Amino acid sequence: MKRKLPAFLLPAFGLLIASCNNNTAASNNSSDTTATDSIYPPVETQKANADYKPAFEGQTRIAGVKTTTAYESTVVTDKLKSPWAIAVLPDGRLLITEKEGTLRIVGLDGAVSEAIIGLPKVDADGQGGLLGITLDPDFSSNRTVYWAFSEPANGGNHTAVGKGRLSEDEKTIEQASVIYQALPTYDGKLHYGGRVLFGKDGFLYLSTGERSDLETRPQAADLTSALGKIIRITKDGKPAEGNPFASQPDARPEIYSYGHRNVQGLAFHPETGDLWETEFGPRGGDELNRIEPGKHYGWPAITYGLEYSGEKVGDPVIQQKEGLEQPVYYWDPVLSPSGITFYEGEQIPEWKNNLFISGLSSTHIARIVIKDKKVVGEERLLAKEGQRFRDIKQGVDGALYTITDGGKLYKISKK
Repeated sequence: MKRKLPAFLLPAFGLLIASCNNNTAASNNSSDTTATDSIYPPVETQKANADYKPAFEGQTRIAGVKTTTAYESTVVTDKLKSPWAIAVLPDGRLLITEKEGTLRIVGLDGAVSEAIIGLPKVDADGQGGLLGITLDPDFSSNRTVYWAFSEPANGGNHTAVGKGRLSEDEKTIEQASVIYQALPTYDGKLHYGGRVLFGKDGFLYLSTGERSDLETRPQAADLTSALGKIIRITKDGKPAEGNPFASQPDARPEIYSYGHRNVQGLAFHPETGDLWETEFGPRGGDELNRIEPGKHYGWPAITYGLEYSGEKVGDPVIQQKEGLEQPVYYWDPVLSPSGITFYEGEQIPEWKNNLFISGLSSTHIARIVIKDKKVVGEERLLAKEGQRFRDIKQGVDGALYTITDGGKLYKISKK
């Protein structure tokens, strides 16, 4: 007996079928993804926290997809302690931050280095600590690394960016310095953001959080504050040339976009070059956004989530407002999205240009199929592992590597 698809799945079904029937066209269009062969009901079956209606079809609970290529996951090591972020070294080994302030190198054979010394002190209370890490585009010649961390200061702490050189013997970060501080300082322990990565423009992108509390929440929409923003700076921590608010009086010139709650996922699409981000909503309303400079992404004025108490956010609460950007996609219940990466490998062709999101409380990796800047499919990977996935990166070998709060490093590759 054939089952009919619900009406709300038909647009996504049509997109996927069109992709399946025209693989050649898809491969020649930089905005398209590789064809997906199967379509299923949405992966989310639990009741939403809020009864809010999406702004457009496909903004949430899109049709499910399933990988047809056989793949496997293996544990490379379980000896890490609260790892937070991964940077891939040129030889394929992984440079990994640990929340308490430790930096280690992990070989693909599972060997874990001793702690690399020379980093500045971190405030590891709550959600703070040693956070995101990235390599200088010229790392092969200058061995420079950049990292985000919660920096202790008089009156509290703040998200900061450090810079230093990995010594030749890989035991020390030399000439470590703090090049940027996301001010104001605040006495709290939540919502630091903390992802860093370089764009093809040579500038460093940093995500920050709005520090969670009601008194700091409005600063996400305040251009005089670096809280709740995506920041774009030079290698020396100065505002990048061409930032959207550089000439606006009183606005911070390092701000690239604003109105964010707590961004822990940043990635550039490998073909279009678009910057995508994921951020935590409150109770529901986690978001996937395509970032454009100068745009306001809504928090705290609009949201698809509720307060943790179950009360509505704001008075009056709304989900749409002129001048505020809608998320490309949102989750309710939450995904708790942390690190993200686009797949550029050749091992599993159907994953080409798909976005992979490491989920914390949802305890799975979300595979997101994007076509024409819209989400058209979603799959859950490694859900049976029961792990809080914190970051995910593609290795030099084309496999995906993901770390968990429980200290594991997984490799996901073709079987």
